[in-house]
Amino acid sequence: MTMAGAPLEEISSIRAAREGNESMSSSVSASPREITVAHSPDSDDAFMFYALATNKVRAPGLRFTHTLCDIETLNRRAMEGEGVYDVTAISFHAYPYIQDRYALLPSGGSVGEGYGPMIVAKHAYSLEQVRRKRIAVPGTLTTAYLVLNLFAPGIETDFVPFDQIIPRVLDGTHDAGLIIHEGQLSYAKSGLQRIVDLGRWWFEQTGLPLPLGGNAIRRSLGPQLTASVANALRESIQYALDHREEALNYALQFARDLDTQLADKFVGMYVNERTLDYGTDGREAVRRLLGMGYRAGIIPHEAQVEFVG
Repeated sequence: MTMAGAPLEEISSIRAAREGNESMSSSVSASPREITVAHSPDSDDAFMFYALATNKVRAPGLRFTHTLCDIETLNRRAMEGEGVYDVTAISFHAYPYIQDRYALLPSGGSVGEGYGPMIVAKHAYSLEQVRRKRIAVPGTLTTAYLVLNLFAPGIETDFVPFDQIIPRVLDGTHDAGLIIHEGQLSYAKSGLQRIVDLGRWWFEQTGLPLPLGGNAIRRSLGPQLTASVANALRESIQYALDHREEALNYALQFARDLDTQLADKFVGMYVNERTLDYGTDGREAVRRLLGMGYRAGIIPHEAQVEFVG
């Protein structure tokens, strides 16, 4: 018998069980929390997520898994149930439809400083002529579509996958197309003409940059987890900006039809200091854009814009 009155065999069993439980508890506590992240397969998104995707930046206790998908699909997946992903790239146009389930992260935005989506065509239409054409658009939840309808209320459109818009205009299926992503730099090489840059038009109307897309985070993650994720994303963007050549080499695999020089230019257009922080005017631009969309009847309910942090 021991001093506590229990047989040695029982003490050994208790200790073994305790040690086993402690080992199991340690193993469980060491298991990282998975954070599902989704963004579009474009060079600018690849650039900003590079450090997270390659573990150059880590967040203690978190493991990030990445899904790449076109932006219109991501907009619609964010509307499914409670949303498919913990963190997702979205068009700002989509935010009012998901604002009860997602909030906006303070970094990761794609903002055009006097530039943005463009209407292109084979012929040099006037602004009044192009307003009467049927336009190929990359999705009805894209910000490009929202701004197009502010520019030309009631314009006729057809949905076409974003990477098929230039070919559809070239083969005459559509008179004009609304292009986003790398198409903004490659359209001229295809022989098309720019009719209007909607980012420039927006700036002339408002004096503000054009907020195109951002990263949204599921509200149900709670404030502590949200803060950790937000910090990791900001660190990933900062790492890419600080290690530009390294991050650009990674992003080049997603740079459709762009050589290294043009890919670098495109990344610089949409991943910069404003990607780290929207700034006061950037946040105001989001509110102004969605407010105008609501008052024009394009967005059915008023946006309650909330940035976490």
